Amino acid sequence: MRHSTSRILTTHAGSLPRPADLLQMLAAKEAGQPVDEAARAKRLPTAVKEIVSKQIDLGLDVIDDGEYSKPSFVTYVNERLGGYEVDKEAQHRQPWAGSREALAFPEFYAQGHVGARQNRMVCTGPVTYKGHAQLQRDIANLKAAVGNAKVEVFMPAISPSNIEEWQRNVYYKTSEDYLFAIGEAMREEYKAIVDAGFLLQIDDPRLVSYYLVRPDASIAECRKWANQRVEALNHALRGIPTEKIRHHTCYGINMGPRVHDMEVKHLLDIILKIRAGAYSFEASNPRHEHEWKIWGHAKLPKDAILIPGVISHSTVLVEHPELVAERIGKFASLVGRENVIAGSDCGFATFAGSKEVHPSIVWAKMQSLVEGARLVSKELWKKAGKKAAATKQAGGKRAAPKRKKK
Repeated sequence: MRHSTSRILTTHAGSLPRPADLLQMLAAKEAGQPVDEAARAKRLPTAVKEIVSKQIDLGLDVIDDGEYSKPSFVTYVNERLGGYEVDKEAQHRQPWAGSREALAFPEFYAQGHVGARQNRMVCTGPVTYKGHAQLQRDIANLKAAVGNAKVEVFMPAISPSNIEEWQRNVYYKTSEDYLFAIGEAMREEYKAIVDAGFLLQIDDPRLVSYYLVRPDASIAECRKWANQRVEALNHALRGIPTEKIRHHTCYGINMGPRVHDMEVKHLLDIILKIRAGAYSFEASNPRHEHEWKIWGHAKLPKDAILIPGVISHSTVLVEHPELVAERIGKFASLVGRENVIAGSDCGFATFAGSKEVHPSIVWAKMQSLVEGARLVSKELWKKAGKKAAATKQAGGKRAAPKRKKK
């Protein structure tokens, strides 16, 4: 994983807007309607090539495939894990029903501002990984699309705790047994991504959003829950070099009041236990931008990289490049410019077909991200150059004192 050695590098959180024809195929497949799989198989590589070229043309440094083959960042495992069947009892359950947010703003959430309706599954047998063909397809498409381009490549994969929440269990005796079984199965995906030469991004919004959906749980109880999930994740990541892993967490809700987001100060020490070389997190929306100072007191692992979100998925306002530069500069002042990569708060199409942020706005935001990184890079490396020159001069021959005029 590259550090920002000569300028601030840029990336994003993973999901990007899909083209209309690919969206139609994904929607039909999710709805159980007939899909021309041959046409889909033919279209997917060209769509990935297009989105890879789009990211490179924008000037992004660490890119992915936009998660173009996936209906969402979590439900893609429906076809990659064995031991499950469709959960008919949970198909119409809203993700935020009964959450602290829904209880505080019932009228807002009753309008369906958030919530996915993809199939939920229930675990009825041993969890196994059976998604080898889909995974190798994605790896091959991304490799072909990148070619010899001078960019770094990552591929997202969902964390065990998010699967645990999305797909309920009726097979394993304990939640711990179920959690670790998921981790063992997903480990196959994690290793394959790294073995392919990509960086592995663990998508883990559940880690911080658990507090939202459990209004009966205290912060202490949420911390205990999170500790066990980090333990399970680390077990699944064992043996994989930490410098090949980036961990992304966010709060799940995009457009919403979000007054009950857990504050990072309550979980930061637990997040930093995760075996990762980089940590991606929300840092630019109005609920979390003020938290940047807390990272200056954190005990970061050696050589750890921070990927703060400096553009947000929670507003259609396009951030000014100078504001983006300021946000990057704040983190650089805390942990050093080489340890910061500029990113986004979250993905912009975590569920395919999301209409919260129009694609044209997404690309405008990405352009501001890149321009902001360029602005702050000039400032940070100019300051460093002046400092180095002053140090060099001070280390040279001592200047002769000026003679006083008689």
